[in-house]
Amino acid sequence: MTNNNPIGVFDSGIGGTSIWSAIHNLLPNEKTIYLADSKNAPYGQRTKEEIVALSKKNVDFLLEQNCKIIVVACNTATTNAILELRAEYDVPFIGIEPAIKPAANNSKTQVIGILATKGTLNSELFNKTAEMFQHTTIIEQVGHGLVQLIEDGNLNSPEMTQLLESYLQPMIDANIDYLVLGCSHYPYLIPQIKKILPEHIQIIDSGEAVARQTQNVLREKVGFTDAQNSDEPTFYVNSNPAVLKSILDYKYPVIEKDF
Repeated sequence: MTNNNPIGVFDSGIGGTSIWSAIHNLLPNEKTIYLADSKNAPYGQRTKEEIVALSKKNVDFLLEQNCKIIVVACNTATTNAILELRAEYDVPFIGIEPAIKPAANNSKTQVIGILATKGTLNSELFNKTAEMFQHTTIIEQVGHGLVQLIEDGNLNSPEMTQLLESYLQPMIDANIDYLVLGCSHYPYLIPQIKKILPEHIQIIDSGEAVARQTQNVLREKVGFTDAQNSDEPTFYVNSNPAVLKSILDYKYPVIEKDF
């Protein structure tokens, strides 16, 4: 089964490029289109109704680009809107949610930490997943301010370090042995997080799992491209393109477009 249309990926901002990168590395011949809704970031502070409306707007844009599958590279959008998206659109969706299962199943201390947005931690989907692991103590922490600092280009600022220390120290004190990153922006904080956490604490994000699921859906339902070399990925952003360009190490063109 062959399908040369692109894979669409969207996030509330630049963070979903961590998911895009995993997909691109696994499926290098596939054409990809990435949409960063930075103008409306962060989604985690918005109501469910707002998140659903913004997600539909993003999907409409990607479908106009003839995307064959859409990856919701945003934990908040997945946990609040993916059921509505699947009900309304006739295209496969891949979601991303905090990787509680591998952390809980592998934890020796039976205490894990989750750093995520308010919108993700308050969502019905997240809480249903968490309830499946009642034998594990889950320390939840809203990452107030982290996404905005990343979106503003202040990834390595003293303020970022201070926030991370204040969020992670209570988890360390509670004896976590796994930290789950519940926002696609947060993998960009891993170097700083590792400086704070003891070495025995494992960090889990969802990038590789999402990429493998995307591959599976292409194989089973949609079809792979038959191109030997992929077209250059396309990146769209509706605010502050300089930050997205820097995250991509200036390897690809970034199109600023109002959507």
